[in-house]
Amino acid sequence: MEKIYTKESLIQELKNIRNKGWIENLRNNNNGAVGNTLEDLLGIEENNLPIPNAAEWELKAQLKNTTSLLTLSHIEPSPTACKIVSRLLLPNFGWKHKKAGINYPKDEKSFRQTISTKIISDRGFSVNVNHIDKKIEINFDINHISEKHNDWKQYLLDNNATLNPKPYFGFNDIFHKIASKLHNCFYVEAERKIENKKVYFSYQKILMLKNISVNKFIKLLEEGNIYIDFDARTGHNHGTKFRMPRKYFPELYEYCIEI
Repeated sequence: MEKIYTKESLIQELKNIRNKGWIENLRNNNNGAVGNTLEDLLGIEENNLPIPNAAEWELKAQLKNTTSLLTLSHIEPSPTACKIVSRLLLPNFGWKHKKAGINYPKDEKSFRQTISTKIISDRGFSVNVNHIDKKIEINFDINHISEKHNDWKQYLLDNNATLNPKPYFGFNDIFHKIASKLHNCFYVEAERKIENKKVYFSYQKILMLKNISVNKFIKLLEEGNIYIDFDARTGHNHGTKFRMPRKYFPELYEYCIEI
């Protein structure tokens, strides 16, 4: 039977785990192993933190100084009824998939890129924060397409491709999606070492993060520290994601308390 915790008993158990020092990883050696091992030590199911009679809490664990991105949410751009990715971006702005004719049909297209307010992709796409209409907008400028994509640029010109309607994410929509899962969070950092071909984790820094903030989310987005990740091909849309470097994650919250 899964353990039930109060906030106080969870904090004490996290302290106990920290005091154990190096702990062998008995899970698969992937990006989620540090979190899976911590869940095993706590005796809880994956992605389920059982704290009854309390506001929603999430448990996050990461490796110290990791460069991997944290996925905040999967959400498709609005207007959602238009199915923007499958009906506009892929057919009008997609490019030949690198495995078209090999793993996929010859006409398989791809629309896969990571963009932000500070990064204009080599395909001409970027992110804009529209405070007046409270929207996070996807912009396109054909003049920013890299020379290496000249054939694709000419295809767009020949077909009069226009980004209409402009894809966007409403402030309230995206924040509600993120806040419903990450309103409050216990955030644990760990170090990793390998000895005799075995992986060990040492759980060290414990943060209690409270009240995720829409204003802090927008600030991090404008600073270029939150990315929008498109990952679609003709046969399958893997979903549009909001992602960020893990080191900025605590900055999303109004209160950050180190245990």
